[in-house]
Amino acid sequence: MKKEFSLSNEKVMINFTSKYCNSHVQLLESYGFRRVFNAYFRKIKKKKSNIYKYLIQDAQTDSEELDVFIVHLFKLLSVLNLNEIINLNTKYSSLIDRKSNFIDFIEDFYGFWRKLERYTVIHNNKINEGLEKTSFVEANNDFSMLILSLYRKIEENVVGYKPKVYRQLPAGGNAGLIVNNVNWPLPTGYELLKHVPFIDAIILDLPYISYPKKNTRDGIFDECFENPLKNCTISTDHWFCYPAKVGTLLAFIYVHRDFMAHAITLCNLFEMAKEKEYRDIKPDIVFVFGAKDSFSKVKTVFYDDIENNIMLGYISYGDEIDYFGYVKKMALTLHNLIMIKRGSLPIHGAMVHIIMNNGNSANVVIMGDSGAGKSECLEAFRSLSEDYISDMTIVFDDMGYLTLDEGSKPLAFGTEIGAFVRLDDLDAGYAFKEIDRSIFMNPDKINARLVMPVASYKDIIKGYPIDLFLYANNYEEVKDGLEEINFFTNSKDAIDVCKRGARMAKGTTTELGLVTSYFANPFGPVQKQELVDVLIDSYFEEFFKTGVKVGQIRTSLGVVGQEKDGPKKAAKKLFDLIIK
Repeated sequence: MKKEFSLSNEKVMINFTSKYCNSHVQLLESYGFRRVFNAYFRKIKKKKSNIYKYLIQDAQTDSEELDVFIVHLFKLLSVLNLNEIINLNTKYSSLIDRKSNFIDFIEDFYGFWRKLERYTVIHNNKINEGLEKTSFVEANNDFSMLILSLYRKIEENVVGYKPKVYRQLPAGGNAGLIVNNVNWPLPTGYELLKHVPFIDAIILDLPYISYPKKNTRDGIFDECFENPLKNCTISTDHWFCYPAKVGTLLAFIYVHRDFMAHAITLCNLFEMAKEKEYRDIKPDIVFVFGAKDSFSKVKTVFYDDIENNIMLGYISYGDEIDYFGYVKKMALTLHNLIMIKRGSLPIHGAMVHIIMNNGNSANVVIMGDSGAGKSECLEAFRSLSEDYISDMTIVFDDMGYLTLDEGSKPLAFGTEIGAFVRLDDLDAGYAFKEIDRSIFMNPDKINARLVMPVASYKDIIKGYPIDLFLYANNYEEVKDGLEEINFFTNSKDAIDVCKRGARMAKGTTTELGLVTSYFANPFGPVQKQELVDVLIDSYFEEFFKTGVKVGQIRTSLGVVGQEKDGPKKAAKKLFDLIIK
């Protein structure tokens, strides 16, 4: 990012390396302040609001532009009170004479600023008149306080007294980025990514709340057989790369600035790679999210670049893909495709390593597609049995993979350090307990989500032998002889249920009703069914050979009226199995 300030698609990018304001005057005279005011003015003009009519009628700008007029007035109000300015009989008197209207304008303008997504950026490897890395955290705090103090000072000088209640709302950046220019051995066909800066560190002002335009994901990702980067354009000044460790694989995830909230959210989901782990190193995965091309429809495709040994994901620009599920699931799809080629079996589900107070332990995998109740069941298990659990380690919350361990039970590994959870299905108070470290998305809508860290990277890549492997059945109610948990007696029956992948759709995608998906995993296995069929047979045979208990757990999450009690009852049954 070269500009000191940019405002696009209601996202603000402030480049501290190019310009850093440390006084009210510098802030008011900055290019960024005028850009924000003019964007605000265009909005109220379009609405023809009362504040717009008031400004047009009473601001005596003469030949002066309105933004310059407001800047000069705010500079006066940062040192003088309302009556002092009126007594000076300046051209500003007619505007501030109507005190109530002027206060409404200040509040509305400030509210407009706070509703924008705001990001501060510093280039760690550049020296300019701006700021360097050493004081970036302090600078973010100081910048927020600078804006807050200017707002308070102006309002105090208008109303004539100090407020009795001070609310320390975050007024600066919602998130701060330290970025580096990083070289890696780009193969032919990837040259347009060369100068995109890498995110080196992220500072979050929590709780972080974003409002993406979509709240569900649609369809699966298709394979293409030509590098999709050939047909797109990338302006490096508008892009950032998040270097992620997806399981044990290195992924470079490139995100357009208009979807910056998704790039930020990645830090709660995937471990960020250290610079020494990616500088001058070719990644396993390259994923480009939000590229502009000449095609009329949004593309969500992957390309197996065999020649360069890179799995490439590509999602083109559009409002249709403004949902974090597209970023997360494409990254996991690319991971799974690589692991399938290596002979590992991807599992869409959740896994925990549990140690009870009585010394019993179990490594439990619950497999199921989106909304099946796997995460909700494990969270219910945690809350029900806090007095009995010595330790509970999450290995994966959504996607993991299995490897064979000759002579022993298959091992399970995770891919993510975080959880991407439906807010609707959590216990009412749970989200508030986690508010200080969570990233929220559209909390006011159906399928509202939060992303929070739940596991350490060392735990997800450790490898745990599986004791219980359960399919999450969310559509059958526990009655008429059906129990919360039942076990299969042979691998054929187990494979039939798991391959069918039936679930009652919960609105996490555009699907509705009882649906099926191959092996409950549309993120890799469904695209490579022939290869995965062979893997499933060998792994399930190994389950029964090595004593892994394979069954179903009926979460009832898709049964009307059982959304909360169903996972709790299933968790109670699971608890009884482990404690014995």
